[in-house]
Amino acid sequence: MKKGLHLFLLWVGILTAFFLVSGCVHYPVNKPLTKIDPDSGYRGKFMGTPGNSHEMALFLTFSGGGTRASALAYGVLEELRKTEVTLHGQRRRLLDEVDGIAGVSGGSFTAAYYGLFGDRIFEDFEQKFLKKNVQGALVRRMLLRPDNWVLLSSPFFDRSDLAGEYYNKHIFDEKTFADLAARKGPMIHINATDMVTGIRLAFHQDAFDAICSDISSFPVARAVAASSAVPILLTPITIRNYSNNCGYTLPEQMDRVLKEQDTSSRQFHLVSNIRPYLDSEKRKYIHLVDGGVSDNLGLRAALDRILALGSFWDSVKYLGLENIHKVVFIVVNAETTVDNKLSLLGQPPPFSAMLKSYSSVSITRYNYETVMLLRESFHKWTEEVQKNRCGDGPIITESGGCGDIKFYLVEVRFDMLKDDTEREYLKGLPTSFKLSAEQVDHLREVAHRILTESKDFQQLLAELQ
Repeated sequence: MKKGLHLFLLWVGILTAFFLVSGCVHYPVNKPLTKIDPDSGYRGKFMGTPGNSHEMALFLTFSGGGTRASALAYGVLEELRKTEVTLHGQRRRLLDEVDGIAGVSGGSFTAAYYGLFGDRIFEDFEQKFLKKNVQGALVRRMLLRPDNWVLLSSPFFDRSDLAGEYYNKHIFDEKTFADLAARKGPMIHINATDMVTGIRLAFHQDAFDAICSDISSFPVARAVAASSAVPILLTPITIRNYSNNCGYTLPEQMDRVLKEQDTSSRQFHLVSNIRPYLDSEKRKYIHLVDGGVSDNLGLRAALDRILALGSFWDSVKYLGLENIHKVVFIVVNAETTVDNKLSLLGQPPPFSAMLKSYSSVSITRYNYETVMLLRESFHKWTEEVQKNRCGDGPIITESGGCGDIKFYLVEVRFDMLKDDTEREYLKGLPTSFKLSAEQVDHLREVAHRILTESKDFQQLLAELQ
């Protein structure tokens, strides 16, 4: 009788301790900012690789798509590393000319790692992430580790928080955005989606100013966890909104857009989406999910940034690139495809197939519209630069003239492959964090091949020799 009572009391004690400990567990909270300082923090105007030419701007965007997307983006970095161009009479790696990288979901791993560690990515990223069964490691931590059961029993700590801790320790070496800023490399835009509003949020100080939060101490791994928090499979990453506590006000050009009330303009729509975040009483917390929900290419980061600053010319001045002559976008798109065999089924498709179809169809259509929007913007941006640099004088388009400005769009996507079987195979690879070493190497080789065969990329290289 006493033995049974002792055993019962022991279990009561264990369960009590379990719930007491779990009640104390909380996800890492972003720190508040008491005063806006536009001359400090992780901002685009302070970033840039030393020796980078100010006559050419090179932006990369890495799409979502799990390890498939990460490996394709990695292959692009490898190709840029071995590609040399001539600028100001000097031979330089094209990789050293990269000014900014926008990453989404799987693509954010490659973008963030290169932003933090530079060329070290070519030494250990394959073993730490690309060729590692990260998905299996996460599942084991969630199901087989009793200490993690305690963490996950807390209402303030969930699956994506646990994933973020794994990324922090095993991939990103516990680095923060202060470390990212200190390296002085290309500006890295890690993108996530507000699950309540569907609005894209990028992790940099200009965005965090609006919620009066200091991004410096924020773990890069946690931003990547937010960017890759696939709905249902993973949970949102939550950040605190401290707005109204640091004196932040909308920039003059944004305030002007709101007052003009041109509800048909994209600029008005963008600024209107930002304004609700300025009231922390109504929007105290922001719950972030996969960046692919709002923009799977990462390309909207650049387009929205230009809108937020007012114009392309305003963006150029912000970055100190008034003498720019070439603007290059390399868009790495690892989008998947819908299984056409579903059209042969007489019964409703299984839930997993429906879920994949819903996301794939909407993402593919939105990707196309985003790329077309970029292409259509080139003419307007050209006129802006020429007007501001040439003034009332003649527009001189010869090399080095005031009107000398040219835009390039280089796409890296599976649809550019000539072999139908290979194309469908790659588009059918799982959107997960588990691929074989052979599949990773195949994706890297495909990135090299697409760039080598790209007319747009080869035209750029010919002009830079």
